[in-house]
Amino acid sequence: MIYLSHFEFPSKEREFDFFLAQKRTCYDSFYPFQILSKHDLRMLDFEPMTILYGGNGLGKTTALNVIAEKLELERDTIYNRSNFFENYTAWCSYELDNPVPRNSRIITSDDVFDFMLNLRSINEGINQKREDLFEEYLDAKYAKFQMKSLDDYEQLKKVNLARSRTQSKYVRKNLMDNVREHSNGESAFLYFSEKIQENGLYLLDEPENSLSPERQQELVKFLEDSARFFGCQFVIATHSPFLLSMRGAKIYDLDEEVVDVKRWTKLSNVRAYYDFFKKHEKEFEEEY
Repeated sequence: MIYLSHFEFPSKEREFDFFLAQKRTCYDSFYPFQILSKHDLRMLDFEPMTILYGGNGLGKTTALNVIAEKLELERDTIYNRSNFFENYTAWCSYELDNPVPRNSRIITSDDVFDFMLNLRSINEGINQKREDLFEEYLDAKYAKFQMKSLDDYEQLKKVNLARSRTQSKYVRKNLMDNVREHSNGESAFLYFSEKIQENGLYLLDEPENSLSPERQQELVKFLEDSARFFGCQFVIATHSPFLLSMRGAKIYDLDEEVVDVKRWTKLSNVRAYYDFFKKHEKEFEEEY
């Protein structure tokens, strides 16, 4: 499915006209001006799966933030923006093939990181409550209890529950599973699977962060299936070889002086991995 078909950023000439019109010159930064225009990134045409590839500082994240701001997409955390962000996005334009669904959003590394921190905070509270429940179980199981009024009904339920279950079953009945059972990678993957729903436009900023190579491959399968079967469109900023290899992805190489579309096997980052493993190929063969 394609919702966003085309997005256009301000040209160098239009940026120059903007600077000439500024009466004040004491600003430290005109961000996001002069970021994407350095490599003549003027237009992006989108497929169901579109990838922005390139090194740090080339504007991958900036492009996603600008698109998200222009389309008024949902997001969970604040992002780096200057006094000129609204001026810049006002000069951007886009075309839609279909209306952007309401559940569409941008997902950043900060979103995932905050989610994992929140899980850990919840976990600390769960650990404390577990100890309280152990004591509550013992008190209820061996208490000499007699119900005298309706005010004692809740305590009666605890006593009956404690006497009909083992200690571990009592605690599990009253307490959610400890979220510490999830690794950081599992928690990150959980965040993507919860936020990405059917029929939506999703901008993903370096989703490989916090994910092991195995988890990245699981995410690739999840994203491919979401685009193929569940009406999703993705625009992804990444330099992960696993995500770059996604079937049917259109890849913009921001490392080029003039941004160009390339196959994933032609990208410098992927070639570096390929050359490294080819160099050590015999060492892998010796292990078998």
